[in-house]
Amino acid sequence: MKELIRTNDAVVLSFAESLMRDAGIICFIADQGMSILDGSLGLLPRRLMVQGERADEARTILSDAGLAAELRDR
Repeated sequence: MKELIRTNDAVVLSFAESLMRDAGIICFIADQGMSILDGSLGLLPRRLMVQGERADEARTILSDAGLAAELRDR
């Protein structure tokens, strides 16, 4: 799995996850359970993880959807 996005913004993560699902790319949001540690304030970032072999395709989809600024460096 490759990390493509790390953010506190639930809307960005939801949108990105939806794009991956529509493209048939397996993904998951890591660190969702960490909100228990920060009192559910959303202080700790969550990570969008995708299949390693489809990471380049996923990166292109996210960029085309306007999320290029959210993408992590390779």
